[in-house]
Amino acid sequence: MGIISLEGIEFFAYHGFLDEEQKIGNKYSVDISVKVDFSLAAESDKLRETINYEELYKIIRNEINQPSRLLEHIGKRIIDSCLVQFAQITLVTVSISKFNPPIGGVCQRAKVTLSRER
Repeated sequence: MGIISLEGIEFFAYHGFLDEEQKIGNKYSVDISVKVDFSLAAESDKLRETINYEELYKIIRNEINQPSRLLEHIGKRIIDSCLVQFAQITLVTVSISKFNPPIGGVCQRAKVTLSRER
């Protein structure tokens, strides 16, 4: 078993509980880790034996581009899509950060982390 991670993937998107947030948009960052047996890929040097980073990125991009009120909802959709597309994944952990959240004070990022095991 091993873990594949993509870290610090940045997007500009239109999410937020407040209507204004969905209109003006904000910068978001996503980190994802997937647990998978990639021993065959390590031995064979074949991409088909592991998780393709580009396909993982596309899942995240597609889900982050759908406006949502809550980061938790985006995270759930990312996890759902990963588990559907990649049968070999046994665990997905995703963190989503919103930069400069409108909380009435100084805060660099608000962040949620979700995990699901198959």
